[in-house]
Amino acid sequence: MFAYRGCFPLYSLRKHATTTMDLKKLFTEERAVSPVIGVILMVAITVILAAVIGAFVLGLGDSVSETAPSAQIDFDYSSEDVVLTHDGGNGFDNSSVTLVGANGDSFDEWDETNWPDRVTAGNSATVDKNGEEGNFTSTSEGDTLRLVWESGGSSSTIARSTVPSDWAEAE
Repeated sequence: MFAYRGCFPLYSLRKHATTTMDLKKLFTEERAVSPVIGVILMVAITVILAAVIGAFVLGLGDSVSETAPSAQIDFDYSSEDVVLTHDGGNGFDNSSVTLVGANGDSFDEWDETNWPDRVTAGNSATVDKNGEEGNFTSTSEGDTLRLVWESGGSSSTIARSTVPSDWAEAE
């Protein structure tokens, strides 16, 4: 059975000669494709599932849901006050917004005479320039009044307006 020719047994040479690699057959063979793809998909699903569970366990999913409202607010200035009108977009709670002027002037005492608890399109609020709740006497021409939304430790300016000269000069 074993015949030697030089250093190599003859059976190994015959076996090598009959098992030459057929590249065309190698690339068209589909026996091992399905199990490999199955394993890759299972690993991918496991990694994605672990990432989602980890995000919610660490509380990262809670901060995603709290975003600033997108609202169109119109500022209408008269000699003694400014009227803020919600012209469209998302509604918001009046307790989450503050009107901020120059030098730290602010107004956040909204009530039913100003804005309702939930401000939606069409609602208006009047803020007196020299009123008890908000004092904007240090606000001058060119300064910016901002309506700032705050919730859960984050804040965002949802509307801003430049103070005109006639409002800033009126006392």
